[in-house]
Amino acid sequence: MTYKEVKVNIAAGEERDILLAVLADAGFEGFEETDDTLCACVPEGSMGADDIAALLQGYQFSVEDVAQRNWNAEWESSFEPVIVDGFCTVRAHFHDIDVTTPYCIVITPQMSFGTGHHATTQLMLSGMSRLPLQGAKVFDFGTGTGVLGILAAMSGAASVIATDNDEWAVNNALDNVKRNGVEMEVALTEELPSGTFDVVLANINRHILLHYMAGLYAVCRAGAKLLMSGLLVADEEMVKDEAVKQGFIHMRTDTLNGWISILVERPL
Repeated sequence: MTYKEVKVNIAAGEERDILLAVLADAGFEGFEETDDTLCACVPEGSMGADDIAALLQGYQFSVEDVAQRNWNAEWESSFEPVIVDGFCTVRAHFHDIDVTTPYCIVITPQMSFGTGHHATTQLMLSGMSRLPLQGAKVFDFGTGTGVLGILAAMSGAASVIATDNDEWAVNNALDNVKRNGVEMEVALTEELPSGTFDVVLANINRHILLHYMAGLYAVCRAGAKLLMSGLLVADEEMVKDEAVKQGFIHMRTDTLNGWISILVERPL
C-alpha cells in the first residue's frame, strides 16, 4: 500500500497535541514526532491534496508519497520503556531493564497507538490501577497494540475481548498477546460485541466515542465502569454530557499534558 506522508513544521507542545488529534480524527496514522516536526501518514486515495491543504491551513508542511515502510525498524531505533505510576511498565521485546512495577507488558511496536508514550495511553494505564479488574469481563474497544487488554488480563480479568478496525493493529495486538502469554480474544471489526461487560476501555477519539456512546452504555452491565481517553481537555464537557445523556454517571476526570481520561459508571 502507498501512503501520503505529511510533515508539518510545528514545535512540541499543546498546539501539536491538538493538531495530532485533528489528524487522527481525519484518518491519519503512523505518527512520528521530532523536536520541531510532526509526521503522519494517510493511505493513498483516502484524502486529496486540496483536503490536506485545507486541514493544514496556516501551517508549513510538505507531502510525499511513500511505500509501506518497516515500521518496526524505525520504532526500534528510538523506542524507550515507559513506566506509569509505579504500576505498569511497557517495554519493547529488545529492552533489557530491571522492572520494579507489579506489571510489565512486552510489546513489538508497530504503526499503531498504545505504546505507552502518548499521554492518553498513560492516562488509561494509570486509570486501570483503580478499576475492579479481578474476575471482571473486560472489553477493550479500539485496542491498538493491545496493551490495555493485556494489562486487564494480567490483572486477573476473567475474560478480555478486544477489537479494532485496523488490520495492522489487530495483527500487532495478536503478536503482543502471544508474547505476554495472556488469554485474550482479538477481533477485526467496527461492531460492538454482544453481551455485557464489567469494565469497558476505550482509548479512541471524541468523534468515535460520541458516535458509539449509546452502544457502549448497552454493553455495560449495571455497575460497570467505562474508562475513556483519546480526548483533549476541550472535549470534556461534550463527552461527559453525551455519557450522562445515555445514562452514565460521571465518576472522575484526569488530565495529563492537555489530554484527559473520563471514568463513568452505569448505575446499579
